[in-house]
Amino acid sequence: MRHASNSAVLAFLIGAGYGVGAAYAGTSADDLKKDATTPDSVLTYGMGYGQQRYSQLTQINTKNVKRLVPIWNLSLNSSANASTQPLVIDGVMYVASHDATVAIDALTGKQKWRVPIELPADIAAFLCCGVHSRGLAVLDGVLYRTTLDAYVMAIDMASGKTLWRSKAADYKEGYSQTHAPLVANGVVITGMSGGEYGARGFLNGWNPKTGEKLWTRYTTAAPGEKGADTWNPGAYEKGGAPTWLTGSYDPELDLVYWGTGNGSPWNASFRGGDSLYISSVLAIRPKTGEVAWYFQFSPGDPFDYDGTNELINADLKIKGKTRKVIMQANRNGYFYVLDRTSGELLAANQFIKKLNWASGIDMKTGRPIDTDVTKMVRTTLEMKTPSEIWPSAFGGKNWMPMSFSPKTGLAYANTINLGMNYRAVKPEYQKGQLYFGIDPTVTPLIIFPKDAAAGALSAIDPLTGKTKWEFPTATPFWAGVLSTAGDLVFTGAQTGEFMAFDAGSGKKLWHFQTGSGITGLPITWSHKGKQYVTVTSGSATVYLAYTGDPNLANVPLGSSVWTFALQE
Repeated sequence: MRHASNSAVLAFLIGAGYGVGAAYAGTSADDLKKDATTPDSVLTYGMGYGQQRYSQLTQINTKNVKRLVPIWNLSLNSSANASTQPLVIDGVMYVASHDATVAIDALTGKQKWRVPIELPADIAAFLCCGVHSRGLAVLDGVLYRTTLDAYVMAIDMASGKTLWRSKAADYKEGYSQTHAPLVANGVVITGMSGGEYGARGFLNGWNPKTGEKLWTRYTTAAPGEKGADTWNPGAYEKGGAPTWLTGSYDPELDLVYWGTGNGSPWNASFRGGDSLYISSVLAIRPKTGEVAWYFQFSPGDPFDYDGTNELINADLKIKGKTRKVIMQANRNGYFYVLDRTSGELLAANQFIKKLNWASGIDMKTGRPIDTDVTKMVRTTLEMKTPSEIWPSAFGGKNWMPMSFSPKTGLAYANTINLGMNYRAVKPEYQKGQLYFGIDPTVTPLIIFPKDAAAGALSAIDPLTGKTKWEFPTATPFWAGVLSTAGDLVFTGAQTGEFMAFDAGSGKKLWHFQTGSGITGLPITWSHKGKQYVTVTSGSATVYLAYTGDPNLANVPLGSSVWTFALQE
């Protein structure tokens, strides 16, 4: 595909009598800051910079949700995973899939434009964990997205025309991008995937007008940098710490909070030490990429527990004082609450049923207290027999974002109750090949519980980790969660049901079969006083690939967008 130069596109738009995005009021930097409180639009990944995925809308509520009906459905012309979140701007919905960007009339479901993404023919050979795109960002009438072959794109909202396209990394070295960018203080920020291929993690800041790379922040410490001594010699170069989920932002503090993933390889003995900054949160200044503070959730992480899950911003009352916090339900099974100004650890409590890799978190140091099995794993380069570890590499909660309701004070998360048989082996790096340092052929690799559900929608107290209620399920839910001031919680099942629950009791109030598994991120929005709920359907998950879950044997592929409203 040929692309006009950046300067030519800008000259055309300005010469025609308008600047880029001038026809799209409502997408300014100030509008992005107010996204969580302006329900007529959805401008950010997470429905607000704080990623609470909470809406103040009340028209659809516990009393009338049974009247919710689909008003339109649009095919995305793909059988890939539809784990994406739409944006809604001035009556138009924008959706990113792995192979296209689509604009839809949000009231009728009619496609306005669809622009394909051209990908290399061999891209599938270099991807670890799914073919999808999780969403878009917007600023001043321009959409921003990432691509599987590690490019960042700027797209005109009116036409879908590419304004610029910049290369972040080489996909043949194991790099890819599936996340939504984050626009913060005039900078487009993106991360990367590839921790399973021996890639070195990083974040980039981009000029939104030109696509010029403004800065790069690597997430493994090199010689001469703080934390370099936490790696065995040379291991940082292929050390992982991928940044594959979108960060959150506090405009008042001007800090971006971005999680980092697993070390590469998983084999902790090979890497040595804490392997900074794997499985951490970095608080960075968006203009420069400077790290203001960090907190490492799982030092040396041998088990692929990551720290990339959503980092929700909230104000919580703790010991009589209101604190600005970020919270994360970490894959390692602990629910963390940190002061988002300083990184001080305020709470860290187990939120899942079964956990044997640690016996708690030392609140003075923030470090997990290793059990004997974890001590052995950390110091053994090659294990003769596997050890049973809980939770599994899927974590106590995987990537699918939870929601926080300021009204109830609860976090609503799709939790997982699975273990794994883990055997470390001596890793051998080969370019373009998976670089695990564990034996993936152990049978069974994933362990299902004998006397409990494999997953649940859980209502969790952030400060104690205790579950107020749960809705157990034989197959874990793999969709995002949405909560509303109408006392509802929405999520989806891998078997296809889109569901609404009572936020106070957990009672299921409504469901609708969408025809394929749901791994999408539900949103709610309003137009001329009418409330709508939208979710994408269509699943082809890593969960199914590694578990062979029989409950999903007859769930068809096929990605589409569904929008619902109350029946008149």
